[in-house]
Amino acid sequence: MKKGNYILTIIFAILVFNSCKDDFLETLPTDEIAASEVVKTTSNAWTLVNGIHRSLYKRWDDRQGNAGVGGHYIHLDCMGEDQVVHREQWFNSVYKWTSGRNDSSFYSRFPWLMYYEIIANANVLINGIEGAQGAQEDKDAILGQALAYRAWCHYQLVQLYGGRYKAEGGNTQLGVPYKVNEFEEKLGRNTVEEVYTEINKDLDAAIIVLENYSRRNKSHINQDVVKGLKARVALTMGNWPVAIQMSQEARTNFKPMDSVTYSQGFQIGSEDNTEFMWASQIQEDQNDRFGSFGGFISRNFSSSAIRGNPRSINSILYDMIPDSDVRKTLWDPSGEHLNLPSGVSLIGAHQLKPYTSQKFIAVSNSDSRVDVPHMRAAEMYLIEAEAQARSGSDGLAAQALFDLITTRDADYTLSTNTGQALIDEIMIHRRIELWGEGFRFLDLKRLNLPLDRTGANHNAALAGNVLQVPAGDIRWEWLIPRVELDANDNPGMVQNPL
Repeated sequence: MKKGNYILTIIFAILVFNSCKDDFLETLPTDEIAASEVVKTTSNAWTLVNGIHRSLYKRWDDRQGNAGVGGHYIHLDCMGEDQVVHREQWFNSVYKWTSGRNDSSFYSRFPWLMYYEIIANANVLINGIEGAQGAQEDKDAILGQALAYRAWCHYQLVQLYGGRYKAEGGNTQLGVPYKVNEFEEKLGRNTVEEVYTEINKDLDAAIIVLENYSRRNKSHINQDVVKGLKARVALTMGNWPVAIQMSQEARTNFKPMDSVTYSQGFQIGSEDNTEFMWASQIQEDQNDRFGSFGGFISRNFSSSAIRGNPRSINSILYDMIPDSDVRKTLWDPSGEHLNLPSGVSLIGAHQLKPYTSQKFIAVSNSDSRVDVPHMRAAEMYLIEAEAQARSGSDGLAAQALFDLITTRDADYTLSTNTGQALIDEIMIHRRIELWGEGFRFLDLKRLNLPLDRTGANHNAALAGNVLQVPAGDIRWEWLIPRVELDANDNPGMVQNPL
């Protein structure tokens, strides 16, 4: 059934979350009866919560390259300057900046459909859980996670399809519809300011109701994660005091991994990693081998996407990493990968390209599973460092950066940089640390910076000659998908500038 804002489906798990069946999810009819069944009991509602968790790593729009939220992270990084594409295969239109300007592209509609479907399911819980049979502590845990999902999904959407948030104010530029009712049809676009106001309302409410929630594992969202989301949003808005406070509070129960652990790359096992705050942990029998995050970004899985088009780092950025920094071992300028973690190997069909990444390591050549990183403590240190520096507290900024980077580089000393030089240093470490995790395009957009791929190992032909894009160019805003415009005749649902 077509609805305004998305094609709505209600995810309802027919088995418990830890089930080993491929048919874990079933789509119920799009009506109030189905929704009311979901929230009859907290047991049913937990099943939907777990279904939302599961939906973060399922294939969307029946396209292999639309590999859940992890796939979207790859799309976002392909549009920055730090991830290099080696051939005409997988995500090349994103790399060329063409898919976001084609309202019929499946890459363009994928984030819209994915995030709004998650929002729709979160709204079923938000609007119905209070009347469910079950313990209040379960209701609070369900409500808090649903509010966090609603806020996070709208945040992802407005950054991509909406105008850039301007810290100086006057954010009347168009954002996206903020969806609060699961069956509401044909909404117009809210302003960017309105969207961020609602995001913060939902995050604040989630922080309160998750106060006493002890989660089952790191695929669930607890209060720490919501505070981390609040820190992200505050950074985007230029609200430095809130970004500082929330990033500090969010990481209280986590600490950076040691350099030995870091050198092994990001694999499965986020549950026992002291740094991971939130991650999708994919069970072996729930894995979409070729349509998964690890199926596209790991170094060792045997897929055509990885064998022929391994992910590489910008050579200029790589050269900025000191030899004493363990992070430098996660890319190989020769492409030979002679220092892979113990037990990890490539096969003969894996092409050896310069500057290829071994940051993400799959279980094996035949098992693509990698825990999808949604939030790490390292990001919280970087948020604090940036917010402190941009608010003029250079000493506190340098200390936050020092506390993180000394866990990566034993030779690192407390920075003596100040002002813009310190900000530049922090942003270089942010690029290195969060490579492949979906931040660079959004960082460039929020800071109103141009894209500049020149002088590095980018191939102009493969990039469609898109080596530079000025700040403020209309291409920074993706077009609203045609499927939405065709289904929604609300006068407020208008296209971005063509």
